[in-house]
Amino acid sequence: MDPEFWIAELTDDALVDVIDLCRVALDLSEDAAEAAAIVRRLRDTSGTEGWAPGPRRLAGFVALAPGDRMIGVVLGSVSHRDPSIGHIDLIAVHPGERRRGVGRALVTRVEGALAGLGAGDVVLQGNAPYYAWPGIDVRYTPAVCAAMALGFEQDQPAWNMTADLTALAPTEADEKRLAGEGVTIRRAEPADAAALTGFALTTWGPLWAGEIAHSIGRSDAACHLAVESDGTLLGFASWGSSRPSMFGPMGTTPAARGRGIGSVLLRRCLADQRAAGHRSAQIGWVGPVPFYSTAVGARVERVFFLYRKQL
Repeated sequence: MDPEFWIAELTDDALVDVIDLCRVALDLSEDAAEAAAIVRRLRDTSGTEGWAPGPRRLAGFVALAPGDRMIGVVLGSVSHRDPSIGHIDLIAVHPGERRRGVGRALVTRVEGALAGLGAGDVVLQGNAPYYAWPGIDVRYTPAVCAAMALGFEQDQPAWNMTADLTALAPTEADEKRLAGEGVTIRRAEPADAAALTGFALTTWGPLWAGEIAHSIGRSDAACHLAVESDGTLLGFASWGSSRPSMFGPMGTTPAARGRGIGSVLLRRCLADQRAAGHRSAQIGWVGPVPFYSTAVGARVERVFFLYRKQL
């Protein structure tokens, strides 16, 4: 054991110290400001939420210096979709303690734990619906260098878009038009959760169902839905599941496309986030860049490298 620091298993009573560390160690201000939401979401061990095969399998370790001062943390989990894949969800080292092998020691320890849980590969990639980032933001240069030094190979990139919430177009006129077509847009209530998660599972698979469930019935998140007069669900949009400033996921059926339904759902969510005090929102792990650019003037701003390594 290095007399200058040692690795210990993370316990829930240390989460406050982990949050404090992340507020200092996460170099980007938008991440540091949401450290509490990020850590608590990544450590969420809630059950199936009606869509996953069982409770989450987690691994977490901290690096401690003399006096039990926390100088680093790593959080990991097993993939929901493929139990042979382990995710490193977060690694943070205090700025004053970097280049001492702390990060390497933490990664080595969590890789061993994930292997013990059955993982054959480990990825630096978000494990939706419990994730804060798709991968490593390209601006976290020390983390990018560490991933390469630790033998990870770069996978496909991902990106978030940023939406300015200070100049959102209102939705009332579009909602009135859609109502004339027999389409109702409204906020989802807890009673809608089962139908919405079933809708997501049937239409898009298991990836989004947990995020939808986690966004309904909370004060710091919400989901909005579109429904035909006969009760047929046409689409949904949610925010706050991963962290308060994040929008998504969102989906509309082919029958809903081209009618302006997605734009209304998006703007209703963004208006919620503006009312909650946010001046901008991150649209996470974006696929249809042109849609978001046209609908709300969003721009690609955060780009992430994703990495993989065989254990």
